[in-house]
Amino acid sequence: MPPRPASIKVRALQWLAQREHSRDELRGKLLRLLKRQSAEGRGAETDADGAGDVAEVDALLDWLEAQGHLSQARFIESRVHARQSRYGNLRIRQELQQHGLSLDAEAQQALRQSEFDRAREVWRKKFGSPAPDAAARVRQMRFLAGRGFSIDIVSRVVKAGATGCDAADPAADDAESDPT
Repeated sequence: MPPRPASIKVRALQWLAQREHSRDELRGKLLRLLKRQSAEGRGAETDADGAGDVAEVDALLDWLEAQGHLSQARFIESRVHARQSRYGNLRIRQELQQHGLSLDAEAQQALRQSEFDRAREVWRKKFGSPAPDAAARVRQMRFLAGRGFSIDIVSRVVKAGATGCDAADPAADDAESDPT
């Protein structure tokens, strides 16, 4: 006899113990789990269109939030913390938008203030020395832009690397604009 599948509550708590999840992400995982369990023989318990599964999952998610196990704020904080050392503001915001979330004004400001230093550190780890020619500069700029750093920050970092400057240009900080 095959082992009985874990309840969705147990499985949700296991997933949350591993890392923070957004509500949408956890909802999708739980619905896929129920669908898979249904295909393996649990089907008689739910109605044909899966509305029972959706209601069951939504009720569980509400309970998890009420108990403090599921928190959008913690998810945002953990995602930003995990990504900020390797990615730029654009990439972080885009990833949060995929989860239906956004940064608050204070977090956006903190990321904006540290973006040049973070980009410079990513550049230093990847390249470490100024580009010898224009093609290499373009390659460095494309790399940083692909990591989600703004074009202004990318050009400042590559220019600072080429000139050997270690400090950011304070006048450029004042002129920096945020596209969102």
